[in-house]
Amino acid sequence: QVRLVESGGGAVRAGGSLRLSCEASGWSGSKTCFSWLRQAPGKEQELVATFSTYDRSFDYTDSVKERFTVSRDDAKNTVSLQMNSLKPDDTAMYTCAAKFTRTCTVLLSPRAFNHRGQGTQVTVSS
Repeated sequence: QVRLVESGGGAVRAGGSLRLSCEASGWSGSKTCFSWLRQAPGKEQELVATFSTYDRSFDYTDSVKERFTVSRDDAKNTVSLQMNSLKPDDTAMYTCAAKFTRTCTVLLSPRAFNHRGQGTQVTVSS
């Protein structure tokens, strides 16, 4: 049973930082694309960042480049998202997701990720 559990959401002021973590259990396979999705009220879900266990590449949507960093701890089987210089526009429900695939970029559709966590709320006030 694959399980993804997020932690680390919360409320911060603009310019602040948060670190989200996603612990994966029941997971095996070296060709996995982990992603962080987010959905703000009234908006479509978007793919924010990806990390490939196949070639350890990563990708970011333009709006978070140079502010967000995705990383993986193999020993702990976690994928983290460090979010710096947060903006009110970053307010959303953030969800960790995964898909068995070698193709791993933010150009993938969020709907392609069939394994998801429950989500964690990030709220950034101005």
